[in-house]
Amino acid sequence: MRDRFPHLRQDVAASLVVFLVALPLCLGVAVASGVPAELGLITGIVGGLVTGLMRGSSLQVSGPAAGLTVLVFDAVRTYGLPVLGVIVLLAGLLQIAMGALKWGRWFRAISLSVVEGMLAGIGLVIIAGQLYAAAGVDAPASGLEKVARLPGAAVEVVGSPAALVSFATAAGTVALIVLWRRLPGRVRAVPGALVAVVLAAFLTWSLDLPVATVEVNGLLDAVQPPGLDAFAELAGPGLVGTVLAFALIASAESLFSAAAVDRLHDGPRTAYDKELMAQGAGNTVCGLLGALPLTAVIVRSSANVQAGARTKASRVLHGVWLLVFAAALPATLELVPLAALAGILVHAGWKLIPFRGVVTLWRSHRGEAVVLVVTAVSIVTIDMFQGVLIGLALSVAKAAWDASHVRLDVVDGGTGPIRARLSGNATFLRLPRLLDTLEALPRDRGVELDLSGLHHLDHACRAALRSWAEQRGEPGGEPVSMTALPALPRQRDGREAVGAGR
Repeated sequence: MRDRFPHLRQDVAASLVVFLVALPLCLGVAVASGVPAELGLITGIVGGLVTGLMRGSSLQVSGPAAGLTVLVFDAVRTYGLPVLGVIVLLAGLLQIAMGALKWGRWFRAISLSVVEGMLAGIGLVIIAGQLYAAAGVDAPASGLEKVARLPGAAVEVVGSPAALVSFATAAGTVALIVLWRRLPGRVRAVPGALVAVVLAAFLTWSLDLPVATVEVNGLLDAVQPPGLDAFAELAGPGLVGTVLAFALIASAESLFSAAAVDRLHDGPRTAYDKELMAQGAGNTVCGLLGALPLTAVIVRSSANVQAGARTKASRVLHGVWLLVFAAALPATLELVPLAALAGILVHAGWKLIPFRGVVTLWRSHRGEAVVLVVTAVSIVTIDMFQGVLIGLALSVAKAAWDASHVRLDVVDGGTGPIRARLSGNATFLRLPRLLDTLEALPRDRGVELDLSGLHHLDHACRAALRSWAEQRGEPGGEPVSMTALPALPRQRDGREAVGAGR
């Protein structure tokens, strides 16, 4: 046994730690997504037993992620719970296809600022929504309304003793999770989130507090495979866009998580295309079961590495423990206060916001900081999919702007022609400033414009330079000579003359 599984002891110990971390998160993500709590456990089980068995990343752990709660909540509200299975199923098949086509590595080309902005926006929406859940009041639908109505909700909470008790439960959960990290290492071996949930459940039960708890219908009853009528929703274009959003965002989050996990250990590196197919297989099974979508989760993955896991056996076993718990102790879930789960999600949302990263980016790469902030704000004010598209468009525009760097060096000796040299990449993005500088040159002397230092000259710049030279060399003006400008007639000395002068 030891010869076949030399690291079994380390992997079993790590799997128990991951199980304890995953349990409250599975419940919290499900409740925040507007679906039965059991569906979160089902997704966690699939993440361990299906995705965990497949090749890709050996130590990365998958399950329901806080990063998709906003998207799932909107999908369930718009199309209904039965259609969620269709969305997750098709997203999983799309992920498998992308992995088979070896598109996994292309997700690594997505701007990190867009991904961090996406997570920050999701974190803000999660916090805003779960503050309502913490007080036991209904939350508005859109992210902007959730933020705007927080002051009014605070007044409502102050005037309701039951809401105050519920909010205090959530606040105590957050405080315990934060303070737990400062305790000795042996104590922190038990996850703070689990301790907070157990303590909140005990106090709610023993003191008979007026706090809503999780409703449990049974694991098998929660499994609702999508029917044929659910597939009929595919006729609408909106559902196709939702499937694309699920697939792309889940894939990006999983592969970025894989890159982060690879930096935490010295074991085998992630095979990105295989990992993408593994995530797709897991989502396909989740879709067939009508469960939540899964992604790789950095919180569980880092806990797995830090607990000493050596092989993928640890993540598979964590799925086994979730299955055993869901099958043997489902009634214990009814003791868990919803406010405690809201507190866990508020803490998880806060950790998604890269406060220090924004400050660092602003000091060194302000353009990237702007992309991050705009992406996050767009997700909060519009929606997640369009917010990500806005971030990607802004990132591409910024890359085009950076790539179009052009330098104009002017040497004026006081007499004779003015010498000007262009170098870099001349594109239409830099054209206004370039023309302003050229048009400001003294008009009573000729200009020798050297273009040999250009790596790229687009059509707009070529046409604008030609037009500027022709206008400057009109009768009564001084001629302009250009070096190495294509598509203009050459003189015998190798220079291209534009404008004959007087």
